[in-house]
Amino acid sequence: MNTSFSRSLWVLLLAAALIGTAAFFIPAYIIRPFAHQSARGLTWAMAIRQRAPIVSLFSAVLCFLLAAPLWPQVHKWRKALLILPLALVAFSAVMSRLNYFEWMFHPVDRAQFDPEASSKLDAKEMILAVRYGDDARAYPISQMAYHHILNDVVGGVPIAVTY
Repeated sequence: MNTSFSRSLWVLLLAAALIGTAAFFIPAYIIRPFAHQSARGLTWAMAIRQRAPIVSLFSAVLCFLLAAPLWPQVHKWRKALLILPLALVAFSAVMSRLNYFEWMFHPVDRAQFDPEASSKLDAKEMILAVRYGDDARAYPISQMAYHHILNDVVGGVPIAVTY
């Protein structure tokens, strides 16, 4: 195999691996807890996320097809370099089919509360407050922003607190 053709295969393989990996990682990076998310960024992230399964699968297949003729031609250390993009794009193809946002933003089933006197909340911290009868709860926005949903019982009534 001539070096020009081999170099072209490497460039195509790395480009396909980059596209397939980006299809998974860009939405995961933009939509993350405790980070500013603009409307435009979320729109792009969701558009990429929607197409990520097919893009990452196509990229993975293309990478493996491009790697096949390169494998017998490269030495040991370059085989390791060849495996890295293949592993990343294969990982991305699998992960883009899973709802990993459920892992990041999982609901809290049993809330734990501190008495007001021992609370470590800053006086300026925003909270969600619920009062039912004599029972009251305060849920810090900083924690709710991560979990988005919290199941609790206030005054004997089951509630779902969401933010």
